[in-house]
Amino acid sequence: MKKISIVLLISALFFSCSKNQQVENVERAFYYWKNSPIETETIDHIKKLGVTKLYIKLFEVDYSQVRGNFPYAKNRPGQYEMQALDSIKIVPVIFIKNGIFQYNDENSLDKLADNIVFLINKYSSEENYSEEKMKIFDYEEIQIDCDWTKSTKDKYFYLLKKIKALSRKKISVTLRLYPYKYPEIMGVPPVDKATLMCYNLIKPLVYPTKNSILDIAELKKYLDEKKSYPLHLDISLPTFYWTQLYQNNHFMGLMELSINEVKSFAKSTGPLWYTVERDTSIDYETYLKAGDQLKCEDVPQKTINEAIALIKNNVDLGKNITVSLFDLDNSTFKQYTNEEISDFYSHFTK
Repeated sequence: MKKISIVLLISALFFSCSKNQQVENVERAFYYWKNSPIETETIDHIKKLGVTKLYIKLFEVDYSQVRGNFPYAKNRPGQYEMQALDSIKIVPVIFIKNGIFQYNDENSLDKLADNIVFLINKYSSEENYSEEKMKIFDYEEIQIDCDWTKSTKDKYFYLLKKIKALSRKKISVTLRLYPYKYPEIMGVPPVDKATLMCYNLIKPLVYPTKNSILDIAELKKYLDEKKSYPLHLDISLPTFYWTQLYQNNHFMGLMELSINEVKSFAKSTGPLWYTVERDTSIDYETYLKAGDQLKCEDVPQKTINEAIALIKNNVDLGKNITVSLFDLDNSTFKQYTNEEISDFYSHFTK
């Protein structure tokens, strides 16, 4: 009996250690979400940072009664752009609107999966003058981005299985914090791995005093205890900013303005909030009137580091993970120094 107890104790200790293992290696990655080529200056930045993987959104999928399922917001990488990226691995990302599933059955989802795989293959190569296919980029993984719900999970998971079968590639998905915390309600996607998206926790217009990109108090609601997830988890963190425009207390849209830019023509009226002091034109496209209200949201270095500490304490991660920053833009390197960005990756192994 004593020998059995010792064996059980050793097994328990071994299991405990294996579930709380230290991250030993972090693959550095970025998301690229724009519908335009990556600038040379930006490529130089990520090479200096030792980034080895890029998740590039190729297109999004929506539905209309006239067109059925259709791709839009397309971004077809160019040959010279990919050559400049050199040895950086490319992961094509497809964003699928959750609303399409109410209009699709298994037959139409079969066709959608076939069209998605076809379009990815088309974008990864192009015809030369002799009409031969030239490889633009190789890929071993496809990532699907979708905010699925309890009511759409069965159709979404069916589509994922079809994409994997047709592509014969590894399939990953983005994983929001609610389905991460409640897999018994939201299900577990039938894929190889998932990227836990640790941002956009709050609807931008709901809580005027909170940062909707990343609020640590809100993050703690989802990461309040040590737990594991049935899939291998990678991590994504936010390095973007935006400014919400309100005219006569009505939300008018989002602008890519930093706090420093806003301060040049607006005065602070409280945490996150500014009031336009004089009529201002932004790039000759957006006209701001004196009295307009702006809510500026960005993510300070300190906040990201707090999020990393919370993730490390409460999410079971493997020895080897990918950490991705969203998203790749020249403005990212104005918000943070190269050392600060490098630390966002390296903190996971400390």
